[in-house]
Amino acid sequence: MRLCRYSQNNRVHVGLYDDKFIVPLMAAAEAYTNATHEKQGKLESENLLDYLPPDGQHFAAAKKVADWAARNEGGPTAARLAHDAAELLVPIPRPNKLLLLAGNYNEHLTEGGGRATERAETFPYVFTKPPTTTLNDPYKPVIIPKISPNSIDWELEQCVVIGRRARHVQESEALHYVAGYTVVNDISDRKFRPNPTRKERGNDKWFDWEHGKWHDTFCPCGPCIASADAIPDPQVLAMKLSVNGAIKQNSSTGKQIFPIAAVVAFISDIVTLEPGDLIATGTPGGVGSATGTFLKPGDRIEAWIEGIGTLVSPVMAEK
Repeated sequence: MRLCRYSQNNRVHVGLYDDKFIVPLMAAAEAYTNATHEKQGKLESENLLDYLPPDGQHFAAAKKVADWAARNEGGPTAARLAHDAAELLVPIPRPNKLLLLAGNYNEHLTEGGGRATERAETFPYVFTKPPTTTLNDPYKPVIIPKISPNSIDWELEQCVVIGRRARHVQESEALHYVAGYTVVNDISDRKFRPNPTRKERGNDKWFDWEHGKWHDTFCPCGPCIASADAIPDPQVLAMKLSVNGAIKQNSSTGKQIFPIAAVVAFISDIVTLEPGDLIATGTPGGVGSATGTFLKPGDRIEAWIEGIGTLVSPVMAEK
């Protein structure tokens, strides 16, 4: 099951997501009832977590409707919306935590001049982005900031949506706390240097890197959430990112140094994970900085992960 949030006529709705169209969940539920004479109640919540495992109150009903729609050519054709007929929104608009991993693919480590590593030799590098200003809807532009416009890069990432409060979770149990998966593009300013005439201090390099992650719109997310039950093994998904149609990243989630279960377990020992928290799991090789190629106004980024969908982001300059 793939679910999305979208806006139409100034109202937020939940839809069944298809690569070519959206079916309003309520319309699909009505069609299901008409076909089967089995009522599912009013599926009116705008919160996708209510329809997702492990604890969504409407998960069982939504899954029945989604499975029926999948068996019937995607659901009622009269209710279908083209993607451009509705405004797709970030699936989880205000997560309590937006966490991301750095250096979780060896191909990315080595293309940047680092060395490959083994899981037993290290630990997950976790950082944050401010969710209210970095999260960006599908099809909304990534804004190249005036303050540092010449080194803006892409990073395709598989993103985990937490569905259940998690503290000190064992790796073997960690996937039971996952609601689903979405796509994130961890946009990064590779050469951000506040106060270029500064007197260097020991931690400047780290903070340059961290602050370069925080510009507004630097975390496009979507276009939907694929429910955890629909992706029983999140470590076997193909992933690709293209800029203006040219493929830049072409890899698999199976290449992660720390798989999702290990990441959830690790973070849950440090801080309590809450429903709706997002964890982006690092990017594979093929980022722009490896070749000195950066984003510019007018570019179009398409970030795709198998079983989830394509996150599209145009690029424009800050006015």
